[in-house]
Amino acid sequence: MRDDRNSIATYINTGIELGKGESAELGNLQMSPTNTGPLKGLKILDMTRILAGPYATQLLGDMGADVIKVERPGAGDDTRGWGPPYVTTADGEATRESAYYMCTNRNKRSIAVDMADPDGADTLRKLAKKADVVIQNFKAGGLAKYGLDYATLSALNPALVYCSISGFGQTGPNAHRAGYDLLVQGSGGIMSLTGDPDGVPTKVGVGIADMMCGMYASTSILAALRHRDATGEGQHIDIALADTQVAWLANEGVNYLLSGVAPKRRGNQHPNIVPYQVFECVDGHAIVAVGNDAQFARFAALIGLPELADDARFTVNTARLENREVLIAQLEARIRQIEKATLVADMEAAGVPGGEINTLPEVFASDQVAARGMKISMPHPLAASGSVDLIGNPVKFSTTPVNYRHSPPLCGEHTDEVLADWLGDE
Repeated sequence: MRDDRNSIATYINTGIELGKGESAELGNLQMSPTNTGPLKGLKILDMTRILAGPYATQLLGDMGADVIKVERPGAGDDTRGWGPPYVTTADGEATRESAYYMCTNRNKRSIAVDMADPDGADTLRKLAKKADVVIQNFKAGGLAKYGLDYATLSALNPALVYCSISGFGQTGPNAHRAGYDLLVQGSGGIMSLTGDPDGVPTKVGVGIADMMCGMYASTSILAALRHRDATGEGQHIDIALADTQVAWLANEGVNYLLSGVAPKRRGNQHPNIVPYQVFECVDGHAIVAVGNDAQFARFAALIGLPELADDARFTVNTARLENREVLIAQLEARIRQIEKATLVADMEAAGVPGGEINTLPEVFASDQVAARGMKISMPHPLAASGSVDLIGNPVKFSTTPVNYRHSPPLCGEHTDEVLADWLGDE
């Protein structure tokens, strides 16, 4: 069952042992082995891979849950190979630990188990009997042949919350289809809304359909656990990328349902608010996000066109929507004469929402990211520097803060530890 794991001797040599001792603050390292999260004591058996499921379980792990990541011996999560970039050793060699894998697998312990082996499947059933939650993202019905489906596991553990993530759900004409983020962004409508008006339909730059599905999964798991705690009754959660993609069409989806008119791609413009978009300045681009008529009047004044606010075509937002093209043409001509720093500063002084467009280097170097703890560094046994930089959790609890107890694990790193921890009494 156990993978041939890379040695964790580097951890021992540095004097850092994950999950033991007091909180460590070594240079820029953020480690809090003492679990302070609100989900402390919750046991999650995680049979997911790629992005949606791992993102959901990382969120729950950050909040204190004990997440056991089940991986294929010798291979592990598919995303381990989705690089470059990879974690690089002191010898300059790339490892199997990709940035893609690292982004969603913090605060988990990895076990390498072959579920196709009867002994491996039996081990997973034993773990499921101890779990509060099982989460998996195999094709609909794919785990029944291993005896790891909801019907089998709920018979062993009636209080179990079992979450199935799939591309198109457990029912319906597309239930048999595999789901990938790009396909769901396309079939679910978001690509028809994204991109230049004269360009091609465009996907969002990150796997947003997967990530939003993961967020829906994490909240639904917590809701099911509340019911379980009140009644002792577990249940099956069926959540699909395609369904969640439709759900977060949000205002554009309901715009269509109320009007019957299919929305058009507007690039960086907003379908219901004007002006709310990116403008070209003398030396780059800036965002103007006028949210109401008073803000528009102040904005018109600060760019030297106060008369626009008195023009009946632009005084109120409904009129600005009707006359969008005429107004935007005038604004574009004026803003192209203004430096972006001046425009942003003037908008801030006038109480008009707007801002800069940062590159990722600028984002992670910003004082705001530092102040909010959105860039963290955690020890890693293979990294040349001894640590890896990761994106922090955005949730700030006043009493039960999230913490960072486990770096994204090596494949099968914790197999013996977890089996002794969860099954030691058997």
